[in-house]
Amino acid sequence: MSAYPSFANVNQAGPMGQAVDTAVAWLLDNGEDFFSVVQQSIQWLTSGLETALNWPVPWTVALLVAMAGWRLVGGSFALFSLLGLNLVLALGLWEPMIATLALVLVSSFLALMIGFPLGVLGTRQQWIWRLLRPGLDLMQTMPAFVYLIPAVMLFSTGAVPAIMATLIFAMPPIVRLTVLGINQVSDDLVEAGRSFGCNDLQLLWMVQLPSAFPTVMSGVNQTIMLSLSMVVITSMIGGGGLGDVVLRGIQQLDVGLGFEGGIAVVILAVILDRLSQGLSPGRPQRTP
Repeated sequence: MSAYPSFANVNQAGPMGQAVDTAVAWLLDNGEDFFSVVQQSIQWLTSGLETALNWPVPWTVALLVAMAGWRLVGGSFALFSLLGLNLVLALGLWEPMIATLALVLVSSFLALMIGFPLGVLGTRQQWIWRLLRPGLDLMQTMPAFVYLIPAVMLFSTGAVPAIMATLIFAMPPIVRLTVLGINQVSDDLVEAGRSFGCNDLQLLWMVQLPSAFPTVMSGVNQTIMLSLSMVVITSMIGGGGLGDVVLRGIQQLDVGLGFEGGIAVVILAVILDRLSQGLSPGRPQRTP
């Protein structure tokens, strides 16, 4: 009886991994100028946003966030935001939190700019959706650490590869929920729109997207939350921010430092989650 073939050394890439290595090497040889432009653009956007977020006095930012929380969610959440952000300031983690927030906002913005049009196209052409689905399945099930390797090879270390890895990890929800929201619009509404003479573009913007808005906003919320979780992981490739604090806690076996970094991540996550949910119409108000 013949034995099953096995890899001689699991520490080396097999044929599939070698093909991926070849593809990345080809990209490095032929796309250097393109990747340089992408890197400089994202670096400029991230640095500019971080500078802008660091410009106001921290207590002013905390007060503005609390006012937005009171308007969108409720009074108890506003109090939580005010106390939570002041706790982050008291822990000396304000600047790392702002760096993390800038990474999350830039990566989420890019994921939405790419993912939302792909979702709309997926509802218009079935062959596009059939092509997108296996790609989205792969992006959602691939271990997050795997994205760090090509990101470092193409963009070195720092904020830019962290954003690119986060972009890939966080994009599937907005694509899937855009498709789901538009496909769930009732046929009666679509027929009513067509009976009033709407063309495909008018039907999309005036009938389907308004009806699908709550579902699309759920996709926005999930994209932001996945971005935050991935940004913390990207501290391993120099992403910076609160992830660095947690990583130093692990490296130094400093439980207190890791705990403080984790608390700051939780506070930022709750604030982003509740505010993004509050932007969605028809959702019940929630308090922490």
